[in-house]
Amino acid sequence: MSTKTSYFFQTLAVIFISALCFLFFKEVLPKRIFLEPTISLKNVAVDSLLLETIALEEEIYTDEKTSDTFYRKKIVFEQIDGIIYPPEEYGQYKGFQYLIPFFEKLYQLETKQEGDIRIAYFGDSMTDGDLIVQDFRKAMQTQFGGEGVGFVSITSESASSRSSISHQYSGNWKIQSYLNVKRPIKPFGVNGHVFFANDTLSDTWVRYKAGFGMHTSQLNNPTLFYGNSSNKTGEMLIKIGKDTLIKKLNTEKQLNALAISTTNLKSFKAVFKQADSIPIYGFNFDDGKGVHVDNFSNRGNSGLPISTFNTNLMKQFQERLDYDLIILHYGTNVLNYGTYNYNWYEKGMTRVVNHIKECFPGVTILVISTADKATKYELEMKTDSAVVPLTLAQRKYAVQSKAGYFNLYEAMGGEGSMAKWAEEVPPMANKDYTHFNYKGAQKVAGLLYDQIQTGYAQYKLMRKNKKVLPTKPTVDSVSSKNNTVNAQ
Repeated sequence: MSTKTSYFFQTLAVIFISALCFLFFKEVLPKRIFLEPTISLKNVAVDSLLLETIALEEEIYTDEKTSDTFYRKKIVFEQIDGIIYPPEEYGQYKGFQYLIPFFEKLYQLETKQEGDIRIAYFGDSMTDGDLIVQDFRKAMQTQFGGEGVGFVSITSESASSRSSISHQYSGNWKIQSYLNVKRPIKPFGVNGHVFFANDTLSDTWVRYKAGFGMHTSQLNNPTLFYGNSSNKTGEMLIKIGKDTLIKKLNTEKQLNALAISTTNLKSFKAVFKQADSIPIYGFNFDDGKGVHVDNFSNRGNSGLPISTFNTNLMKQFQERLDYDLIILHYGTNVLNYGTYNYNWYEKGMTRVVNHIKECFPGVTILVISTADKATKYELEMKTDSAVVPLTLAQRKYAVQSKAGYFNLYEAMGGEGSMAKWAEEVPPMANKDYTHFNYKGAQKVAGLLYDQIQTGYAQYKLMRKNKKVLPTKPTVDSVSSKNNTVNAQ
């Protein structure tokens, strides 16, 4: 009996000592050994390139978190066309200097009514259903002129919720997206998709009807964009009211454009016949004057798939559409992985920006940070701990890529702002504490518009005086040694 008792106490002693050793070594050994819980990916739609990038970078980096030491860094710009914006504190970076070509186009449009301006707004589910973009478009067109909703895809997962245009289509389109296809049958269009009209017993069609917005009440100059194919028999039937027009699809060029009507329309239906191998990209609606803003939103997009754009085809789109500004609004889907080290994302998006500049020569770029996102900690909804690290990575790649930067997280109020927006009466965000509702989207569009107008007003004054405006740089110490940039 005593022997059994002795073994029992020895076993307890071993367990106790093992527990103490575990607690001790957990504190002193590298934290990578003890992985933090990751956020569940259930029901989260993300692009395949994001998953691959994370997998590669997890093999390279050994720390999930870093102990940051804070410092101050000032960014000094080089002049463009004789104009230099004042130096900026890194933590307050906006990068208006890199938007000067865009501001000059606005100036020519405003003062001489010369030229037109086109903006491509790439985003994720935050801009689903034309949210944010439709209000930003309205504000720009109200100030600078322009009519039309811009480029619209053949199909869209948010078509039923979009009010800026009524959009319906048949269910037999073959769709390839840059979110989940690496090697498409034909190159992706500027919207990140390529569509094919399946040769079936039923018609393959798409129907558009003008919305009720101030500047989108007409389908201005409807024009089809489609690609190259050996198919020489394809055609499109355009149904306008009781009339039907037959348009042959000439597929000789890498990118082809076909005007549907010489006048503005209220609605039409396009039916594709014997066009199964012809890449179809979408329709464009604009009056050729003022400002036009295309919404290229994709749920689950991190922004990284833009790197798969075919350079030659994009240059063809640039020749046709002539983009002056490309906006990159991502981050919602990147927050879903419970990591605090976004070096992999900063590097990936730096490559994306460089690729965009190659695809769209002469374009300027504006990066919009992730919005705030609330997560439940104990019993309270608070800012997700991954939000700030992601905004730092987004600012870093904007600086390194010489792009403008809009810190949406700070603009909406910073820490705890998403919870406030969702709980306001009336609310400005949904109860997922991630996405804005119509009211909140309108507010965000106004914040973005205000920042652009601030930079533009400053540009006009400097253009007049041809000198740097005086400024009192604010002190900010939010950048760490791990986010060092090559500032001049």
